[in-house]
Amino acid sequence: MARKNSNDIMDKIVSLCKRRGYIYPSSELYGGLTSCWDYGPLGAELKRNLKAYWWDAMTNRRDDIEGLDAAILMHPEVWRTSGHVDEFVDPMVDCKTCKMRYRADKLAESTCGKKPSKTPLECGGELTEARNFNLMFRTFMGPIEDSSSTVYLRPETAQGIYVNFLNVKNSSRQKIPFGIAQIGKAFRNEITPGNFIFRTREFEQMEMQYFVRPSEDDKWFEYWRQERWDWYESLGINVDKLRWHEHGNDELAHYAKKAFDIEYEYPFGWQELEGVHNRTDFDLDRHMEATGKDLRYYDEQRKEKFVPYIIETSAGCDRTILTILVDGYDETEVKGEKRVFLRLSPRIAPIKAAVFPLVKKDGMPEFAGKVYEELKKQFKVFYDESGAVGRRYARMDEAGTPYCLTIDGQTLEDETMTVRERDTMKQTRMKIAEAVDFLSEKVR
Repeated sequence: MARKNSNDIMDKIVSLCKRRGYIYPSSELYGGLTSCWDYGPLGAELKRNLKAYWWDAMTNRRDDIEGLDAAILMHPEVWRTSGHVDEFVDPMVDCKTCKMRYRADKLAESTCGKKPSKTPLECGGELTEARNFNLMFRTFMGPIEDSSSTVYLRPETAQGIYVNFLNVKNSSRQKIPFGIAQIGKAFRNEITPGNFIFRTREFEQMEMQYFVRPSEDDKWFEYWRQERWDWYESLGINVDKLRWHEHGNDELAHYAKKAFDIEYEYPFGWQELEGVHNRTDFDLDRHMEATGKDLRYYDEQRKEKFVPYIIETSAGCDRTILTILVDGYDETEVKGEKRVFLRLSPRIAPIKAAVFPLVKKDGMPEFAGKVYEELKKQFKVFYDESGAVGRRYARMDEAGTPYCLTIDGQTLEDETMTVRERDTMKQTRMKIAEAVDFLSEKVR
């Protein structure tokens, strides 16, 4: 029953995303491409807003974090040094009955290819022995396709930060502790992607690597745990659906001293939303050993050199968007009809406000048009005069638009308008001249 209910909720979200222009199946015209998705007009705007909100929190509002945009294609030795060529693998099994492939360590979370209500452990199909499968996408650089021209699509953005540690430190003149932040595409040839945009083969990461004195790693680790938790709270995500999960010894990555995940309770269960890791000096040590370059930090005040420890915060942009959509999806009944709406924070909502004339006469469209033109100088707003005003409200509710501004007969008398709030449907009147300040306060 729980599985069916979970699928029902996800199906509704997927349907809404396509209907309202948030997310489409990639290459749908040609039958689609498994686990690849395209962001539509509202989805592209939401994604842009989310990344800007993260970037603002991580760089613009801080003096101790610098931004970076490293290349997707890197020297192949980077990935050998980091361990990805040899160790970035998942155990894979095949079902001899349904011919599906699964991660051997995630069988309890997978569904049978022939019996979707059962897992591969329950359906009675015969599974092959587990074998390792490397998750990196390979391609070739240059006109000759052989082993000497092999390069990889990066499976994470972090390595681009590590190999630029000296460049950023020297050019920015930062002193430890300081961080480097980056938003960028990463690629993993997942064996069993799924749950909409939760696990895909192409995705965007929002990562920050914070370089600290080794003796202060525990302090900064706890600092960044709190900072990241507070950031999700600021997005309006329900904290009752958030929790911390500490990695046990059997879960810790080979480079990590300590690791915690912020988990969210999705319709398909508790899953990782963001990881906060103490990566120690592993990465800089490996790159220093491989290249012979001195990546130690020199503390002028204490007259000592050391390899910094790294505290990493690693969030998936697409996974965060799914969290926002799942957390914001709501249904209520109003006057016997189902009402569907998205509770999106005004800070990241694609459309900040919609402007309506109540009817298409008596000068209302012209007045509404002037309000729209003024507001769109500063905000992403939408103008709509098509259909009954109730239908227009419903469309904006599904799109997650927090406010609807309606120009009516009274507007022409006193230059006030009706402001309707999405979540409560409460309506108040406001002077048109106050609209910019009102939206600025809510959005910024």
